[in-house]
Amino acid sequence: MTSTASSPLRTGADPARPPQHLIDAIVTAALAEDAPWGDITCQALIDPDLTTTAVVTAREPGVLCGTSAIEAALRLTDPRIEVVFPRADGTRFDAGDVLAEISGPAAGILTAERTALNITQRLSGIATMTRDFVEAAGATRARIVDTRKTTPGLRVLERWAVRCGGGSNHRSSLSDAVMVKDNHLALLAVEGPAALTAALLAVRSRLPHTVHVEVEVDRLNQIEPVLAAGVDTIMLDNFSLDDLAEGVRRVGGRALVEASGNVRLDTVAAIAATGVDIISAGALTHSVRSLDLGLDFVPPGAAAGRA
Repeated sequence: MTSTASSPLRTGADPARPPQHLIDAIVTAALAEDAPWGDITCQALIDPDLTTTAVVTAREPGVLCGTSAIEAALRLTDPRIEVVFPRADGTRFDAGDVLAEISGPAAGILTAERTALNITQRLSGIATMTRDFVEAAGATRARIVDTRKTTPGLRVLERWAVRCGGGSNHRSSLSDAVMVKDNHLALLAVEGPAALTAALLAVRSRLPHTVHVEVEVDRLNQIEPVLAAGVDTIMLDNFSLDDLAEGVRRVGGRALVEASGNVRLDTVAAIAATGVDIISAGALTHSVRSLDLGLDFVPPGAAAGRA
C-alpha cells in the first residue's frame, strides 16, 4: 500500500511517469540481479515475522525522482510493506529531509533496500542536474532536452527523471523520428547543396507525413539546402556562439533550431541566449552523479525525522 502526500505539482496521476508495468519490469530485473536465489543473510538472520519502520533520508539537497521505483522494489519483494512519500517527484529537498516512510516486514525492507536506493539515487541525480540546466537557461525560449546517451535498459526511467527536473525529451528511440546525421550523409557520399536537398527530399518522400525529420549540420552553408527539403528541425552541431546566433537568423522560424555539442552547465546560458529553440545535452544522463540517499531503521518511539 502506497500513498503520496499532497503537493502542488501532483494532482491525481502523474502524466510524466512511465507506465507502471515498465517500472515493474525494470525493478524486477534489478531485484533478480541483486538476489537471484533470495537474500540468504536475511533468511539466516531475520525472523520473517519481524516488522519495523524505516525512512529514506536525503544526505544532500536535490530534486526527487524515483518514488515509484522505491514503491515497486518494496511491493515486489513483499506486498505487505507499506510506504508513504511526503514529497512528490519533481520537488526539491534538502539534506536531512525524509523522502519515504516505510513500515512492514523487516526482511523484505532489507532485501529491497539497495535496488530501491540505486535507482532513486540515479534518477534524482539526473533530475537535479536537469533542474540546474533549466534554471541556467533562464527565461529564454530554449528547452533543455536529453539524448539517447542513456544507460541500456534504463532509458524510460532516465527520461522520466529529465522530465522531473523540468527538462524535455528528445526522440525516445531510433524508431520514432528521423535524424539524419553527418555519418548518414557521408555513407551516401552527398556532396554539394543540390545533392543534399535531393537526398533529403528523397527521405521525406519515403516517410508518412506524421514522421518528424531532423537534420544535423556542422556548417552555416548547409542550412539553406536543408531548409529547401522542408525538414522540421535543424541541429547545429558544435557551432560557436556567434554561428549559433547567425544560424537562428538564417533559419528565420522555418524550422526548429537545436543546439548540440559542448553543452555544459557553464555554457548552457550563453547557448540559450543565441535564440535556439532546443538545447540537447547528453551530460544529463551519461555524466550524472547519483545523489546520496540512505535508508535507516527507526527505533521504536523515535521520531521519523523532518519531512
